[in-house]
Amino acid sequence: MDYTTIEAKAINTIRLLSAEAIQKANTGHPGLPMGMAPVAYLLFKNIMKHNPKNSKWLNRDRFILSGGHGSMLLYSVLHLSGYDISLDDLKNFRQWESKTPGHPEFGKTDGVETTTGPLGQGLANAIGMAVAQKHLAAMFNKDDYKILDHFIYAEAGDGDLMEGLSHEVASYAGHNKLGNMILFYDDNSITIDGDISLSSSDDVTKRFESYNWHVQTVTDVTDLDALNKAVENAQSVTDKPSIIITKTIIGHGSPNKQGTAAAHGAPLGDDEIILVKRNFGFPEDKKFFVPTEVTEHYAELIEKGAKLENDWNELFASYSEKYPEDAKLFTKVMNGDIGEEWKELIPHFDNYGEGMATRNSSQTALNAVAPALPTLFGGSADLTPSNNTAIKGWEDFTPENPAGKYIRFGIREFAMASMMNGMAIYGGVIPFGGTFMVFSDYFRATLRIAAISHIKMIYVLTHDSIGVGEDGPTHQPVEHAAALRLIPGVVFLRPADANETLQAWKFAIAHKGGPVAIALTRQKLTILDRTKFASEEGLQKGAYILKDVEGTPDLIIMASGSEVEISLKAAEELDSTGVKTRVVSFPSWEVFEMQSDEYKNSVLPNEVRARISVEAGLSFGWNKYVGLDGSTISINHYGASAPQDILFKEYGFTVANIVSEGKKLTSK
Repeated sequence: MDYTTIEAKAINTIRLLSAEAIQKANTGHPGLPMGMAPVAYLLFKNIMKHNPKNSKWLNRDRFILSGGHGSMLLYSVLHLSGYDISLDDLKNFRQWESKTPGHPEFGKTDGVETTTGPLGQGLANAIGMAVAQKHLAAMFNKDDYKILDHFIYAEAGDGDLMEGLSHEVASYAGHNKLGNMILFYDDNSITIDGDISLSSSDDVTKRFESYNWHVQTVTDVTDLDALNKAVENAQSVTDKPSIIITKTIIGHGSPNKQGTAAAHGAPLGDDEIILVKRNFGFPEDKKFFVPTEVTEHYAELIEKGAKLENDWNELFASYSEKYPEDAKLFTKVMNGDIGEEWKELIPHFDNYGEGMATRNSSQTALNAVAPALPTLFGGSADLTPSNNTAIKGWEDFTPENPAGKYIRFGIREFAMASMMNGMAIYGGVIPFGGTFMVFSDYFRATLRIAAISHIKMIYVLTHDSIGVGEDGPTHQPVEHAAALRLIPGVVFLRPADANETLQAWKFAIAHKGGPVAIALTRQKLTILDRTKFASEEGLQKGAYILKDVEGTPDLIIMASGSEVEISLKAAEELDSTGVKTRVVSFPSWEVFEMQSDEYKNSVLPNEVRARISVEAGLSFGWNKYVGLDGSTISINHYGASAPQDILFKEYGFTVANIVSEGKKLTSK
């Protein structure tokens, strides 16, 4: 590349800003930004539709840096392009309360589309965004009005493609012909340990061709004409996602470290940066230097971006005149306005005493509210008949029918969850996904990112305990309620009967600021008599007094899910022996902790120290609520293959055992 051209100066400015920010912080990854700078330059300067002064413009192209460790690439190009990232922000890289954290964080930095860094997840988010766009475009675009017609661009490196998640999502994207997805593979042949040959010999071309992707290779990433042509080719292929394999040099421009693992994850050093400046013809005595002509070169984006958005606004205004109802709905869903009508559609089960698995009542809830929630969009990881996530009248989301609302995620739990993150961030949809609760292990990493990002989706987790029975310990999630509760920002709900399940869905749909997981039974649970016990609406407070006694109770039994029913029966027996027993249905610790201290003390008064928790899972965490004088009836080991009735009996989840424990506590 001729380093005297304006394009070269602009690209090298990205490289040096990145390297110097990392050097100042004395921490970071200069290799990726220096190698992939030409791609970032070309996308932001010449190819992508975006408005630096409004990073939330709906019809913008998105760029996702899946290799989030190379975050300075993104921060540098966003700064140069005119986003709300100053030179001082670059100098404050990786510092306390900085806009430029070590890995990109959604909602933290102007222009950053999603939280990335855990490898593979950014790629999965991008594919989720492509799905959401396809679906919404099919809902709202008209033959004469394309109000959503942009692309999702992403970068992924060797690490991203080694992660198993990349297989899951690439397979899904190819099967569903996501032609709005264009991926740049940063093929630099270097990992942290050294040459990629130490750990991988994949043929990426053959791999992605087998996924039904359109594959191209640009052998020299600095050849902007070849890069541009590859993007044009990718844009023209509408029935396949595209991957552009870009041959890069990690740490490009560093005389002593380029092309080596040393450039990957450590500052280059002051002396080496001087050599880079000398190599590029930049002044050696100036730090964070942006040539005036480069500033002027990027400044064109401000006017260009404003025009793109203004043209779209005019298009949408015309669309609104011709299709007023569609325009009104589009505005509502993209603003996350779901109204209140759906709440009135939630039914109530009056057939008290009958048995119903909560996975079945969950399906009733979904089918009841779906007609009033055009934003509801989801499915199951190949467990539709078991998760009961099917909705009457819904058609599948397919390449032929992207307006379909039911997603066949396939046996790809991690992909499902990561794609749901992308869908939620894209907006316009409320994503939900179903699987067995035990398989929440597969997507724990992406659930954590959803919580960090404060984004909303709903997990339908069925087969929630040893009640799975004969499937045995591999499918009995004894530790998973505790594991899900451990993730800050996740709301875990384990309803006790059909009516609590309806309330769980009411909470989940209305909740904002984080993911919700609903644990549901395969086995039937008795529909509790709400003329005898408290209203199921108490679920909205996380825990509530289901059955009470006159005056101060002698004993409090707390239970969730399938263990509430036997707790009620035990309480009746204890009452008959003179032990006044309160039963608290405790579907959600997280929601309970949101309540006032006054409310929490009214449910669990400090003076009542005889307490029992009953849950067919680990006792871990219940100690907070039972206290030092209380007791837990739990399962702190793996289950076994046997009928569920036998398992509950053998592991102590019986009326007799609860009664015995209650008498011990109250006789002290």
